[in-house]
Amino acid sequence: MAGTISNMSNKKFRDGDRPKASLSLDLDNKWSYLKTHGNPDWESFPSYFDLVVPRFLQFFEERDLRITVFVVGQDASLSKNRSSLKSISDAGHEIGNHSFNHEPWLHLYTPAELENEFQKSETAIRSATGAATVGFRGPGFSLSNEVLRTLVRRGYKYDCSTFPTYLGPIARAYYFFTAKLTAEQKEDRKELFGTWKDGFQSNQPFQWNDGNRRLTEIPVTTMPFFKVPIHASYFLYLASYNVTVARMYFWSALQLCRLARVQPSILLHPLDFMGVEDDPDLAFFPGMNQPAQKKIDLLSDCLAMLAKHFNVVTMEEHADAIDGTLSKRRCVSTATAGVASELA
Repeated sequence: MAGTISNMSNKKFRDGDRPKASLSLDLDNKWSYLKTHGNPDWESFPSYFDLVVPRFLQFFEERDLRITVFVVGQDASLSKNRSSLKSISDAGHEIGNHSFNHEPWLHLYTPAELENEFQKSETAIRSATGAATVGFRGPGFSLSNEVLRTLVRRGYKYDCSTFPTYLGPIARAYYFFTAKLTAEQKEDRKELFGTWKDGFQSNQPFQWNDGNRRLTEIPVTTMPFFKVPIHASYFLYLASYNVTVARMYFWSALQLCRLARVQPSILLHPLDFMGVEDDPDLAFFPGMNQPAQKKIDLLSDCLAMLAKHFNVVTMEEHADAIDGTLSKRRCVSTATAGVASELA
């Protein structure tokens, strides 16, 4: 495979000498993309796990990488998915919680609905994988004060649902343009991908303070100073126009992270390992007009860049390293109104 990394944990660079970077994958299934897109076929819960899970597990095994995989509780509750999900935890990867219903309007849930959502997802994920979840990422980066309070109450160690970019409204407008949504569905999704105010959020980790209890927040890293997205789906989409530009884009982002002393948290998705030949039903998704091998080769090259300068760890390991270094200056109260204003 082009771009294969011979040993991403090469001791030429001792782990202790490099800053940390976390790597995670949101295991959104085919039905969740169809649901968000307004396609009623989602109700039969179609899945591509049998294809994509072995593919990305082999990819990470070849590179000696352990990552965090955020699992949707609905998938974990279905027997047809359990062997795939168990194979992820058996391979040594951390399992995180990505909600039960994968609804990007999680911020609209009542406290009782949130408690039920977390209870169901935790039970299903633990039953399928044998793992208890200590980290959470909201679908579509959906977050609210009540979500944060629920996480604290339920003993979570970290959240990673903040996405500091100005481009959320542009991404949402593109999504609304390509999706077949009713007015009611658009209303539910009106804060999907966030607002322009999210661009004022910090790339640096901080802690939410709920009285005597704290929750570590690790933002999904965007390019320092410019606040444009750098997670894999974005540079792979850019590669559909020019691979060299896409590679330089990610390389530049890492250099800016080093300059700004940002320890990046890089996000992946299943479609980063899939191509046009794998599932024509998902042709609407950016980047799904490319062959899978082209995407995987570029992803391999970019993760090699990441591993050269950073010690790549799971989200939990990243959170553990952060917890001892955060000062009170980086604590944000969950009692104030509005998540976006808290981070501004």
